[in-house]
Amino acid sequence: MSASFKGSNSSKFQVSEFILMGLPGIHSWEHWLSLPLALLYLSTIGANVLILTTIYQDPALKQPMYLFLGILSVVDMGLATTIVPKILAIFWFDAKAISLPECFAQIYAIHCFIAMESGIFLCMAFDRYVAICHPLRYPLIVTNSFIIKATLFMVLRNGLGVIPVPVLAAQRHYCSRNEIEHCLCSNLGVTSLACDDRRPNSICQLVLAWLGMGSDLCLIILSYALILRSVLRLSSAEAVSKALSTCSSHLILIFFFYTAIVVVSVTHLAETKNALIPVLLNVLHNIIPPSLNPLVYALRNKELREGFQKVFYLGLQMK
Repeated sequence: MSASFKGSNSSKFQVSEFILMGLPGIHSWEHWLSLPLALLYLSTIGANVLILTTIYQDPALKQPMYLFLGILSVVDMGLATTIVPKILAIFWFDAKAISLPECFAQIYAIHCFIAMESGIFLCMAFDRYVAICHPLRYPLIVTNSFIIKATLFMVLRNGLGVIPVPVLAAQRHYCSRNEIEHCLCSNLGVTSLACDDRRPNSICQLVLAWLGMGSDLCLIILSYALILRSVLRLSSAEAVSKALSTCSSHLILIFFFYTAIVVVSVTHLAETKNALIPVLLNVLHNIIPPSLNPLVYALRNKELREGFQKVFYLGLQMK
């Protein structure tokens, strides 16, 4: 599809829409890849809804750790829903066109949800730190009021903090190309089409990433360093094992989340000749964590598994 333009002078041409070309180099495989992607999306929504339902119905799960997990489930569903329906529309219906406002809105939503996920991981790390290092003060520190305030802070911090990314992208001048070799609107992919200097966008994204997710990661590492120091002081091997087991699911998710971000960033900076690799990694980074999070917690958390059984049992009784 050719680019759409508006303006009366060639120097003032501005494209009115972008064309998302899909996965570079493997367009013939997109119909086949859409099936596992659709199943992954459905499983993501189903698993996270199950977690929310279980936490809501089981009084034993009305604990801060599970409430934060419920918030993480909402963020995961938001992130997956931001990108997957549009990707499936491209694969199934060749709906490649996306208006500039829609594209910039998707850039905002992706950055906001990813930053929110990082913030929730920080809240969960703080929860584990207080529970293990200050168990007697835990009920006084991690209260329902604290959870509400922490969640509101993360929503405001990340909702307002990532606004400069789409705003700067919208201020670039797109005068010629409008075909994006991607199946979603990524900030770097969109601004690479700009006819003017895009360095402010790259610098802004780098600074926000370090200030937001970088600070989150540093605080998470500090929390677990203090947890490890406290755990190693325990005399009972059973107590050590129990303390570490409560953190294992969280650590697995944190490791995968931040490792994926680093890998995606490195592949973009490396500017590899194979455009498929960074695009595919970018897509997988936005869909795998939302589907992986409930699976890891379900497999490694006994209380949550028991909660699932109660929900299924109540469902069978209602039938």
